[in-house]
Amino acid sequence: MNDDYGVLTATDTVRIERLLPGPIERLWAYLTEADKRALWLAGGPMGLQPGGQVELVFRNSGLAKDDIAPPEKYRSESGEHRLHGVVTDCEPPTLLAFTWGESSAVRFELTPRGAQVQLVITHSRLANQGAVLAVSAGWHAHLGILRARLEGQEPVGFWATHARLEAEYARRFAAS
Repeated sequence: MNDDYGVLTATDTVRIERLLPGPIERLWAYLTEADKRALWLAGGPMGLQPGGQVELVFRNSGLAKDDIAPPEKYRSESGEHRLHGVVTDCEPPTLLAFTWGESSAVRFELTPRGAQVQLVITHSRLANQGAVLAVSAGWHAHLGILRARLEGQEPVGFWATHARLEAEYARRFAAS
């Protein structure tokens, strides 16, 4: 893929794609198993059936060894952020969708491509432009960490890339 940046498919929806090392079952495990998901996104339990509860426990500052402190607007007292949702669709190992907090939704589609897997993430019903930018930069940074983990590399820190990505998404989306 020449351009790893996500795209707006509607004013409140971002779609981001990656071609990642497979097999598909391995990538599915990194989406659904709390211990593996905690290595790149967020830990927490997930009921893998429609109606199943999702709790994502984000510790973005702990995803890489040499990360920087989060920007002021993202700091929390505990360094941890929790988000709850409900699974809306689950077809292992190709589709997972759930509500993201109270207002938005995320959908993961996995397709085998030889030894690799195409991952498509669609995050919809984002409340405003600020949420669109934060979510776009967030998925982009988290997917960089996932790629590094899958390739056995030490990832670049989440916060070390997030601010740069948020500014780049603002530039790109303003032009579209």
